[in-house]
Amino acid sequence: MSREEGRDPARLTRRSFLHGSSIGLLAAAGAAGAAGAAAAPRGTLGTGAGVDAASALGDREITVALVGCGGRGTGAAAQVLATTGQVRLVAMADAFENRLAESLETLIEHSGKRVDVPQENRYVGFDGYRRAIESGADLVILATPPGFRPAHFEHAVAQGRHVFMEKPVAVDAPGVRRVLAASAAADSRGLKVGVGLQRHHDPAYLETVARLRDGAIGELLAYRVYWNSSGVWVNPRQAGESEMTYQMRNWYYFNWLCGDHIVEQHIHNMDVANWLQGAYPVEAQGQGGREVRRGPQHGEIYDHFSVEYTYADGAVMLSQCRHIPDCWESVAEHVHGSRGTADVSGGIIRPRGGEVWRWREEPADPYQLEQDALLAAIRAGTPCNETENGAKSTLTAILGRMAAYSGQRVTWDQALLSNLDLSPARLDWEADPPVLPGPDGEYPVAVPGQSEAL
Repeated sequence: MSREEGRDPARLTRRSFLHGSSIGLLAAAGAAGAAGAAAAPRGTLGTGAGVDAASALGDREITVALVGCGGRGTGAAAQVLATTGQVRLVAMADAFENRLAESLETLIEHSGKRVDVPQENRYVGFDGYRRAIESGADLVILATPPGFRPAHFEHAVAQGRHVFMEKPVAVDAPGVRRVLAASAAADSRGLKVGVGLQRHHDPAYLETVARLRDGAIGELLAYRVYWNSSGVWVNPRQAGESEMTYQMRNWYYFNWLCGDHIVEQHIHNMDVANWLQGAYPVEAQGQGGREVRRGPQHGEIYDHFSVEYTYADGAVMLSQCRHIPDCWESVAEHVHGSRGTADVSGGIIRPRGGEVWRWREEPADPYQLEQDALLAAIRAGTPCNETENGAKSTLTAILGRMAAYSGQRVTWDQALLSNLDLSPARLDWEADPPVLPGPDGEYPVAVPGQSEAL
């Protein structure tokens, strides 16, 4: 059973934000762009940056800007401020003023004098991210809804900022290509980039994965990965608010902001399978739909997916994610090998005919450890860029959504080269979002075999 099982992001409070909710709330932005990239060969996953040109910051103070002041952004900022050495939060941005104010109050309560954000460095609205990034901070935390991530990351790299960005890093293939292109630019400038796939910093996962990749259960043949839970919050529509405001307040239910829950949450579990495999799937087929969450308050996303992925060597990943209450819940990863099985999330390896191995150390906080690693790399000037794996695991999740929405077998290359851009034509509180409700208040939902999905 995963340590995350049963966690409900809807119940995030100021006191619980440090536990690493996957929900990041709202700041702004977006434009369009593209650049190409190919699937990683087996064995190259998560190997870090290339050229390291930036100067080491050593013992000097590191200044930080936070873009996206919801629970996850606030938690990430607190964890950055808890790292060793001098660190100071100097700028904040969010689409909503109340979210920024609540986040600032929480961070002052938690981190004290390490929070120094004067009124003139508090930016609200769709362009707030630009002003926060341009404030001069050394490190920018990007924790808005993922639909904004490509534009924010591009701008941060262009401004020469180190970056921590939450997963997923995009909601569509054009966004993934933009992120991969910006990653190459970050490498050329020696910028350090962390991505919020924190299992890569969890000692239990690191040891378990290392043993499995060293042959503890032989050849790895199949993976089972799950994010089955009760679902997340709904914010009721308020009288007089624009459609853009409503969707921004309920970003989880709209693909241009969230990418569907297979992308926003389940990426964690699929990323573990990719990590073990040392590669990314070459194709996927699957299905999904809306069985319980079918009202207009649930926007356009599905409430369940079941996707079968295939890797180049024939290994398969069986993926399930569900947002339906009162059902079996599991947030976990399992692997089947030629000589045994393993519960990766539980830190248990069961070789056939051999002694069971278990991770028995005290649990660590991977959310803190990922920030410790990033800040250490910034101070030492050592290579650190987790973007490529973050982008390709994001594309893995998008590939699954494409397969389920279309009802077709979809290849990696089809997904990567897709030109289906989910972003809005214009970001303004009175502008129309990309998807609108019909006269009955219902939003259009993908129908396999009929809808454009890739």
